[in-house]
Amino acid sequence: MTGGLQRVASTVLLVVVSFMLTALILWVSGYRVGTVLSGIIQGSITATGAATSTIRWTIPLLLIGLGVVIGFRAGFFNIGGQGQFYVGACSALVVSLGWREGPVPLVIMCGMIAAILAGMAWSLLPGYLRVQFGTDEVLTTLMMSFIGALVLQYLTAGPLRNPSGTGQTAASERIPEAFRITDSSGVSVTALLLVGGVAVLVWLLLERTRFGLTMTLVGRNPTMARWQGIDVRRVGLGTFALSGALSGLAGAVELHGPGARLVTGFSPEVGFTAVVVALVGMLSVWGTVVAAVFFGGLQSAILFLPIVTDLPPPALVLLHGMVAFLVTIKFRAVRRRRAGLAAKPVVG
Repeated sequence: MTGGLQRVASTVLLVVVSFMLTALILWVSGYRVGTVLSGIIQGSITATGAATSTIRWTIPLLLIGLGVVIGFRAGFFNIGGQGQFYVGACSALVVSLGWREGPVPLVIMCGMIAAILAGMAWSLLPGYLRVQFGTDEVLTTLMMSFIGALVLQYLTAGPLRNPSGTGQTAASERIPEAFRITDSSGVSVTALLLVGGVAVLVWLLLERTRFGLTMTLVGRNPTMARWQGIDVRRVGLGTFALSGALSGLAGAVELHGPGARLVTGFSPEVGFTAVVVALVGMLSVWGTVVAAVFFGGLQSAILFLPIVTDLPPPALVLLHGMVAFLVTIKFRAVRRRRAGLAAKPVVG
């Protein structure tokens, strides 16, 4: 079996083990495992609108997950996609509400550009701290996510609050219907072409460009990369910028698609789940596409399960956590093994 097939098989095995452990926990807790599994299949595939819902959740998970892949490929752990997602959506909202009378294609494009730039800025700050001072980017990107959530809360409860709202929920005004690229389902040809185009561009960047090769070299051995004259700091900043840009774009797609407005704490899990998506996808573009569809289906099932079972939605999040736990252990073990091989002296 080749190395690639072994990695795929081991990842699939970890997912299967995660399902089995989750099923065991649910069975011990008194739930009917068969009914739960049937509900997952219905909620993700067979029920009316389930497949559309799966694709709807796949879109943000894939965009943010691709950003995570870019960061991990260069050895940087940007796990702040949630905050970058929030500030991207906020920036797109400001453009859409502030330019209501503008040409529709231009307003949408400017909103997405604003979201991309906001996501880049939100990611570059921890990126600069990482390359300049060696600050742990896991902590700083996570902290920036919490700050991004507070920015969203401030805007939806303050300057961008809908004055005609009920007051029960902090929410913004809705953007004009003409500025939406999907209906409430979150799926349209435009959205699919956009996300598919982004996936192809990321694959070309990582696999067919000099910068992509440089990122891979830096991720595998930054010391050797420096010896070869590579500016690791520049690569790091570029990596953080691209990663944040994709998360910001995901926020704009959410706003111009199914959201149409911002609500405090909307889509609270996509940024963190996207990290698991990238790891399950083995940090490859097409693997991340498959993993995003899988986790999009799980997210759709989480919303469907209360209809057919008495299982509370947070219970299925246990499966997310189980997959994240096992895949992260595998990822760290692989990285340590590679680091150990890289540190061995060359003999002869």
